[in-house]
Amino acid sequence: MQLRLASLHDAPAILAIYSPYCLTPISFELEPPPLAEMERRIGHVLNNYPWLVAVESDQILGYAYGHAFRERAAYRWSVETSVYVAQNAQHKGLGTKLYKQLMVLLKAQGFVSAIAGITLPNPASVRLHKNFGFMEIGEWKNIGYKCDAWHNVAFFELELNPPSSKPDEPLALAMVAGLLANQ
Repeated sequence: MQLRLASLHDAPAILAIYSPYCLTPISFELEPPPLAEMERRIGHVLNNYPWLVAVESDQILGYAYGHAFRERAAYRWSVETSVYVAQNAQHKGLGTKLYKQLMVLLKAQGFVSAIAGITLPNPASVRLHKNFGFMEIGEWKNIGYKCDAWHNVAFFELELNPPSSKPDEPLALAMVAGLLANQ
């Protein structure tokens, strides 16, 4: 299995992995985005953050990425993370491999906090995040309505780097991409 940075050419495979999640409360999108929108998202993320894909025998089996937690400048040391694994590749440690490499890159870029929002219930995602040291920091009750039910979202935080009174700007993705190890 190889982990590498995604490209726009990966958008169809990424969309195929993501689409089934749009039919569940795991994603609050009501329907899968069009291919052009997925390409736009990938391109936007890769301007500053890692978007990793796991590839085996030329097939993308999962992906993980970071993106801006919030748009205001004071949040620039925080990053929100996501991971998705193809339905036929779950429970094989793929999410762990993707997240391990993602955290290496985000830490090297100088981000201080990684945030993850998880629609509940989702024991596999909660377990993954806790295994990486994410701590639950709060829960929004009845925040999303999908699949004929209200859903809570739990938020988890991981300190990637200690906060500094005079933090350096996060590094560009290109500055740390060399740390991407083949798995």
